[in-house]
Amino acid sequence: MSVENGERQLESGVRTNFHEVMDYANYLRLDQVLQAQHPLSNPAHHDELLFIVQHQTTELWLKLIIHELLSARDLIDADRLPVALKRLARVKHIQATMTEQWSVLATLTPSEYAGFRKILGPSSGFQSYQYRSVEFLLGNKNEGMLDVFASRPEVHAALEQLLGEPTVYDSFLRLLARRGYEVPAEVLERDVRLPWTEQADLVPVFQKIYENVESEWDLYEACEDLVDIEDAFQNWRFRHLSTVQRIIGSKVGTGGSSGVPFLRRALELTFFPELFTVRSLIGA
Repeated sequence: MSVENGERQLESGVRTNFHEVMDYANYLRLDQVLQAQHPLSNPAHHDELLFIVQHQTTELWLKLIIHELLSARDLIDADRLPVALKRLARVKHIQATMTEQWSVLATLTPSEYAGFRKILGPSSGFQSYQYRSVEFLLGNKNEGMLDVFASRPEVHAALEQLLGEPTVYDSFLRLLARRGYEVPAEVLERDVRLPWTEQADLVPVFQKIYENVESEWDLYEACEDLVDIEDAFQNWRFRHLSTVQRIIGSKVGTGGSSGVPFLRRALELTFFPELFTVRSLIGA
């Protein structure tokens, strides 16, 4: 059907009556989603909505990342590596979207943010339990972080459960062991509640994979996907830091942290250090 008088005419098959069937808004529960933004500034500050939407959309993306990482871990445990890698590929695209999203918040000037910052009280993105879940799933375990969620028993319990479960990396290393690689027993039997620290004895394992790419392509691809995820996470952390620095400078964070210095220290954290160390040995 052609465009007439500047209008695209509805095709005859397009449904317009939704009185008794589910429509787009009902499926997505848009009434609830679009009513979940409640600025607290009074009178309402124009830019507070930006701040709320930025963080709510981030939380939605984090929810999807958790969904994909949990599935990827289960698939690796079931030796279904190709499907697991599809999940990780999706995570990488989500991370790219989340990183680019900082450019929207960066349009908030210091003067604009100062107009409503006080109403945030002690609330802070540091208190995001979904962000903490992602960090736990990737290996940055920290039992002390659970204290932040003591006032939310259900959240505290969920994080404590993740703390005691293997990470995606743990599952991958166990897969390597099942495939005949000499993964040290102390790695396979480690206390998964502890943060991952670099294991020098693992580097030769990865060196063997990187030096036999053609015969170990799926494992090589998995290693590179994990590196991609860490790279993307670091990019997100840096954009977070630079956006915060742009908006509040050297002020302390609303949650009581030192602000930018605290965020800068996060850049020193790594999920898969052996996958970076091995690069120095390839072709040497």
